Amino acid sequence: MKIFIPSILLCVRLILSPVAAQEKLHYQSDFTPEEFTARRTKVLDAIGANAMAIVQGARGLAGFSVFRQSNEFYHLTGIEAAHAYLMLNGKNRKCTLYLPHRDSNREAGEGKTLSAEDADLIKSLTGIDFVKGLESLSADLIGGDLIKLPALTLFTPLSPAENGNDSRDELLAGQARAAADPWDGQPSRESAFVTLIKNRFPQFEIKDLSPTLDALRLIKSKNEIQIIKQATVLAGQGIMEAMRSTAPGVYEYQLDAAAKYIFHLNGARGDGYASIVAGGTNAFIGHYFHKSDVLKDGDLVLMDYAPDYHYYTSDVTRIWPVNGKFSDAQRNLYNYIVAYRDALFKYIKPGVTSNEVLDKAAADMNQYLIGKKFENPAHLKAVQEGVKFRGHFQHPVGMAVHDVGRIHHLPLQPGMVFTIDPMIWIPEERLYIRIEDVAVVTETGVENLSAFVPSKIEELEKLINEPGIIQFRAPLKPKD
Repeated sequence: MKIFIPSILLCVRLILSPVAAQEKLHYQSDFTPEEFTARRTKVLDAIGANAMAIVQGARGLAGFSVFRQSNEFYHLTGIEAAHAYLMLNGKNRKCTLYLPHRDSNREAGEGKTLSAEDADLIKSLTGIDFVKGLESLSADLIGGDLIKLPALTLFTPLSPAENGNDSRDELLAGQARAAADPWDGQPSRESAFVTLIKNRFPQFEIKDLSPTLDALRLIKSKNEIQIIKQATVLAGQGIMEAMRSTAPGVYEYQLDAAAKYIFHLNGARGDGYASIVAGGTNAFIGHYFHKSDVLKDGDLVLMDYAPDYHYYTSDVTRIWPVNGKFSDAQRNLYNYIVAYRDALFKYIKPGVTSNEVLDKAAADMNQYLIGKKFENPAHLKAVQEGVKFRGHFQHPVGMAVHDVGRIHHLPLQPGMVFTIDPMIWIPEERLYIRIEDVAVVTETGVENLSAFVPSKIEELEKLINEPGIIQFRAPLKPKD
């Protein structure tokens, strides 16, 4: 949550300035300067004494779009100012933040933004050693290293920076599509930055800082886990409000609106990712986003959604009947998915690998299927194939929904947060069924952060039949 930070400097300005409203300063309160310092210290340890690192912050936005800092820059500083740079010098183990100078005209319209003139305040908020204007970065690169060769190795992130409801996998795919367009083909911002460094200071050997930052973000601190828990609470409550609002004739986008209301009511700044609200066969499209169809009696609707909350998100999915009652065929398939979810959580603990969890859960599910009846051969084939599928143990979650870092083929550690996402496909009916929960590895086992979101059939059917916000506040009818 953003708070107003008092300081002697700010108090003096409030007394003297005729435009006191612009002196309100917004800065995060989730992390202490000590936690940011500890993160930067780990980066310094990783690059060593013969290297320095530079991390770009996000560029400013045109128009009326609201600025959001890149995840990696925010993770190291908590600073929400555009066109910022962070230098971490392994030789003297000092960190310098470079910021634009104060833009009084812009602040008069948008409010106060941290700038180079706030050096003392910024150092107290972040634990940074030095704060300077942008014009000092080039001189510090020369003075800090190039006078006495050989030059230090220079690390900078080469992977695309996440700036909101995006994840690296989607950003890389977008870069590939742009590169394939002969009328576009623009280089990434990271590539352009490296080119500038090479052109201006060819003495540097440049290496990728992304693996170091990814490893740092993979293991979440107690404060980070607390924020992810709250993001998960909002995700679950939003989906539950959508369940209450479900009925034949309701549009997919109206369920999205019900969840958004819960998110914004509780302090989220927007979407952690574009919601998936998919009725009937739309769910067969994995990342369906149109949300334009009406929900039909007899269909299932799948919803996958979470907020952008204090720079963190979650990833929760549920599927339920539009009419509030599972058919026998739907019931059998759905119960299989829930049983698989429970089997996977049963084996998650520190020291085991994702493969071990998958192998043991699959053995349990083979036993589960003994004597079970399904509607037709296609349904039976789907659940049998589902036992063999290795994607039920999914991806990290944190500042991005598909967060950075590796969780597969490595021993699990306390502080890892990821999704468990059992799923089956029935192509003959274009039917796709899954649920998704958020797991955090603890010192002794695992916690399901989204366990409170109904997943048992009797709980779901009860909740769906409660009135929702759409029933309390009906959508406007188009005028003739």
